Amino acid sequence: MLFYVGMEIVYEDNHILVVNKTASEIVQGDKTGDLPLSEMVKRYLKEKYQKLGNVFVGVTHRLDRPVSGLVIFAKTSKALSRLNEMFKNGEVKKTYWAIVKECPKQEEAEITHYLIRNERQNKSYAYDREEKNAKRAVLHYKLIARSNNYYLLEVDLKTGRHHQIRCQLAKIGSPIKGDLKYGFSRSNSDGSICLHARKIRFIHPVSKEMIELEAPVPEGNLWCAFKRVE
Repeated sequence: MLFYVGMEIVYEDNHILVVNKTASEIVQGDKTGDLPLSEMVKRYLKEKYQKLGNVFVGVTHRLDRPVSGLVIFAKTSKALSRLNEMFKNGEVKKTYWAIVKECPKQEEAEITHYLIRNERQNKSYAYDREEKNAKRAVLHYKLIARSNNYYLLEVDLKTGRHHQIRCQLAKIGSPIKGDLKYGFSRSNSDGSICLHARKIRFIHPVSKEMIELEAPVPEGNLWCAFKRVE
């Protein structure tokens, strides 16, 4: 694990770099004008390798701002194009941890919904049956720990839809702690939601080796209560 100006680098080689994102960071620039992770990665590479010109950094996927965890960046155009194809084909396995207050009725299940994204609200809505313009969303969850007031779910994404985990867990009555947009009763003090991109597994786009990475959970009393699961 390497830290650079607050950025936690989990893995790096000649073609890719993986960061454990905090809940306050954005992956790419947006209307807020805040410094994105992609720019922080560029600065790190420029400084580390003393590059004089522009530094190539490709964004292969994103995490919502209030979500923490693993984000893969490409350091070469070859890695970027191959990773983009791998994400499109579902060849990158992502596992998340989510803290909820209401335990799902089943402690383990695969759930399917049909999601419609409202661009204006930046929100997705889940339906039990196929609707016009809806996209099929599938995930598998299981209960892996519990505290006095909360439950820790491990979630494996089968599809990659807008706000999929947030929307689907809310649909089954288990909104993620702090996620006001999807029905949790109050926000977290730091603006985060308790959703963490915990693990990622994929075949390296260039070397073809299996890469399996895991991100430590965020600091905080609630996450610490579940650290024994690590």
